Amino acid sequence: MPQLLLLAAVGAVAWFGYKRFLLEAERVNARVRAAEKESRTGAQGTLIEDPTTGEYRLRKPDE
Repeated sequence: MPQLLLLAAVGAVAWFGYKRFLLEAERVNARVRAAEKESRTGAQGTLIEDPTTGEYRLRKPDE
C-alpha cells in the first residue's frame, strides 16, 4: 500500500510539472512570436492603451 501512495504522489507531481511546462512553453512561444512580428515590421515596441487614463504606452515585457 505505501508503494501505491508513493506512485500516486510521483504521478501527481509529474502531472503538475507537465502542466507548468506547457504553460511556460506557451508563454515563451508567444513572446518569440511577438518579437519576430516586431522585427518583421521594424517596430520599436508595441503600444497598448491604458484603460483608466486612455493614454498609450509601451507594452512591458511581462504583459
